[in-house]
Amino acid sequence: MKKYFAEFFGTFWLVLGGCGSAVLAAGFPDVGIGLLGVSLAFGLTVLTMAFAIGHVSGCHLNPAVSIGLWAAGRFQAKDLVPYIISQVLGGIAGAGVLYLIASGKAGFELSAGFASNGFGEHSPGKYGLVAALVTEVVMTMMFLLVILGSTDKRAPQGFAPIGIGLCLTLIHLISIPVTNTSVNPARSTGVAVFVGDWAIAQLWVFWVAPIVGAVLGALVYKFIGSEESA
Repeated sequence: MKKYFAEFFGTFWLVLGGCGSAVLAAGFPDVGIGLLGVSLAFGLTVLTMAFAIGHVSGCHLNPAVSIGLWAAGRFQAKDLVPYIISQVLGGIAGAGVLYLIASGKAGFELSAGFASNGFGEHSPGKYGLVAALVTEVVMTMMFLLVILGSTDKRAPQGFAPIGIGLCLTLIHLISIPVTNTSVNPARSTGVAVFVGDWAIAQLWVFWVAPIVGAVLGALVYKFIGSEESA
């Protein structure tokens, strides 16, 4: 059970830290951290948790990552559902704490988005469905490539959290304007539960696209990263 609790608290931290930076600090008058700051915050949540719980659970924090690692032969099927449940519950709990904090400010409105992912009218840059799907598939595919490569036994040891955290930062720098960046169904679900309405209606994109991207990333790495093809 320890690894399931580790995934719960790790995903809790990812949502609280990443989405919290977007909701509480991104546009704060005069000293807002902006897109760059939010991108870095998401990367830092993964980097810090990788060092904290990587040796306990592997620090997936993301149903798409767990599925991608399973597809790559790096993760046992028997742990897949418990990991996903733990991650989704952790994401909801992180969003719950964020809601308690954010709602303490006069004028707070969930309708502002609460860092939810979306497309069309709910995309920060008003990008459509196709753009959102392509973005989430490709970004998650590349995320899995970096995860699988940096954790390969042939890679330099001890540096994987840095590479993975910086990769997530880069992904956010690219795709926040398109979808507010998901690449993680648990992150998307956590805040969507509180926003409801359109966020729930569009949530399917942020489950389907990251999972497809993760499996593609696993297949690509199994080809280019196999010792036989090296």
